[in-house]
Amino acid sequence: MEQNSGKVRILPAGDQALVAEFGDQIDLAMNDSVQALTERVRESGLAGITELVPTFRSLLIYYQPSVIGYDALKEKIQLLAECPDTAISAQRRILKIPCCYGSHFGPDLADLERYTGIDRDEIIRIHSGTDYRVYMLGFLPGFAYLGGLDERIAMPRLSTPRLKIPKGAVGIGGNQTGVYPLESPGGWRLIGSTPLDFYNPDRKEPVLCRAGDRIRFIPITSADYYDIKRMVTQGSYHPEMEI
Repeated sequence: MEQNSGKVRILPAGDQALVAEFGDQIDLAMNDSVQALTERVRESGLAGITELVPTFRSLLIYYQPSVIGYDALKEKIQLLAECPDTAISAQRRILKIPCCYGSHFGPDLADLERYTGIDRDEIIRIHSGTDYRVYMLGFLPGFAYLGGLDERIAMPRLSTPRLKIPKGAVGIGGNQTGVYPLESPGGWRLIGSTPLDFYNPDRKEPVLCRAGDRIRFIPITSADYYDIKRMVTQGSYHPEMEI
């Protein structure tokens, strides 16, 4: 492996990509560095860059070898990563996501009560009282891995994953929370559901959120859920957003 002199490590990823790694754990400060480098590369206008994929701890950069070679790109990325000003943009979107907790929307909420010793009203208050960082997107199109879950309501994944989790399900997996954008198998503990589409290929922007965004869950009733779902289907509902 190639080790840089600074805190970032840059490695080849096939013949049309490289990865800039900042460490090997999930950490807010480390993700800040990933987001800062993502912004710098995007703003630099480097020729030949085709796609940026930020993750928990690294940034994957796809490029055109016919436009810029690996060694030249590596040097430029290293300089951008080691720039003294590493602060990410102060303006970050906060998406307000309606969530109906419990009932058939959250079949694991009772288990979470027993596991944590906290009653469901307090669990809902805790879960909806945090602005979660979108660390990265993965697993499924539009699946956002959200950091910042209060350790009081953390719970291990199911020992045997479900074969079918409905689209929109809001779950807890270990010390993270997230939303299933599509029906799929999965082992996260389901505590609620959102009527919003985190992924819709027919939209101009198919994925609802971006890495670096914040997510705030807003508790709603089951009646609210179906009202919003109807508006989403009609294309007349757009989530509230703070900048």
